[in-house]
Amino acid sequence: MTQNKELTIGLFGFGVVGEGIYKVLQQTPTLKAKIKKICIKHPEKLRDAPAELFTTNRNDILFDSTINVIVELIDDADAAFEIVSSALKQKIAVVSANKKMIAKHLAELLTLQQENNVSFLYEAAVGGSIPIIRNLEEYYDNDLLNSFSGIVNGSTNYILTKINEEGLDYNKALLQAQELGFAESNPALDVEGIDAVNKLTIVLKHAYGVTVNAETITHKGITFLHSDDAKYAAEKGYNIKLVANAKRISDDKIVAFVLPSFVDSTSQLFNIRNEYNGVLIGSKLADEQFLYGKGAGRYPTSSAVLSDIAALRYDYRYEYKKTFTGLTYNLTKDYLIRVFVSFNQKDNIDTSSFVEIEETYKSSKRNYIVGIIKISDLENANWFNNKDVSTIAFSTEVENQLKIKKLEHELVEE
Repeated sequence: MTQNKELTIGLFGFGVVGEGIYKVLQQTPTLKAKIKKICIKHPEKLRDAPAELFTTNRNDILFDSTINVIVELIDDADAAFEIVSSALKQKIAVVSANKKMIAKHLAELLTLQQENNVSFLYEAAVGGSIPIIRNLEEYYDNDLLNSFSGIVNGSTNYILTKINEEGLDYNKALLQAQELGFAESNPALDVEGIDAVNKLTIVLKHAYGVTVNAETITHKGITFLHSDDAKYAAEKGYNIKLVANAKRISDDKIVAFVLPSFVDSTSQLFNIRNEYNGVLIGSKLADEQFLYGKGAGRYPTSSAVLSDIAALRYDYRYEYKKTFTGLTYNLTKDYLIRVFVSFNQKDNIDTSSFVEIEETYKSSKRNYIVGIIKISDLENANWFNNKDVSTIAFSTEVENQLKIKKLEHELVEE
């Protein structure tokens, strides 16, 4: 393959992002990329593109020998995997934004890339317009990453911003997000934290070289939050954010979880508002880096997809360097975190699994406790998935971590 080659694209999906890609490519001849065919599911819909471009038969694209790039932008994760795996087997480069599909099939997709010596790029699957994967692959390729934490779901961040700043209730904030196109008509993947977990699974592969089943990562979304939680946050000077966390805690262990979190003003994540995303990358050599940008909507996703398309002109591919360093990390849940748990008076919260209870508050309406607990015990607590119980982690303030380290030391001595 030649450098700066011309790309002939087969596009799957013509929603807001697909249409955006089509229009930008038309307006940017310097990219040397053109769409030859677009596969759609509903041919009866009116579309702002020539009718001859469209087909409902995926084979019209997959078996067209003149097409050298597949861009996959559909919602169905299972159908997406069939399309992507078929393309890779035929040595056709692929660009995708389907984080659910990638997280679920990452090991298989990595094998297909290696066996067929072909590129599979998916920057848009993690942080919208933020080049997270490219940075982990290139800038941090030989550096030991200490931590990754961030807001990686623009839909939930928009909802939480409206709750925090305007006092909207959850349902009104969600409706606004849907009307603006930041949340799907069925928002479960976003608001239940599943989307963030899928993205964190992808990050773990590029940051630490580990392949993790997304379903094994401890997580909780924002649907459990109560209005009194926002009041508590305001009184303490916190903002509530849904934060994805990964941390190297020893030479062979990492921890990963997604939880609503109290973020204080010392953190760069504190001021990330609306549909924006932001991530903090802590490394051994470069200390802490902050990346920020829009994480939801047509144009942020289109930007990342176009960046991947442009990179294919030079046959760029992920090398998964952390997978082949010889370092082996295991995911552990034997890790202490500080949490706030609020609940109705009638709910019985068993506190025996806490290592320490710092604060208890009771009233006629809403109660809460603040304490330190292992992630494994938190996940297994019978109240963790109770819809009337909120669980919010505290962000990693220095004083919190010093206290937790002291407790960990005491537990080891015992």
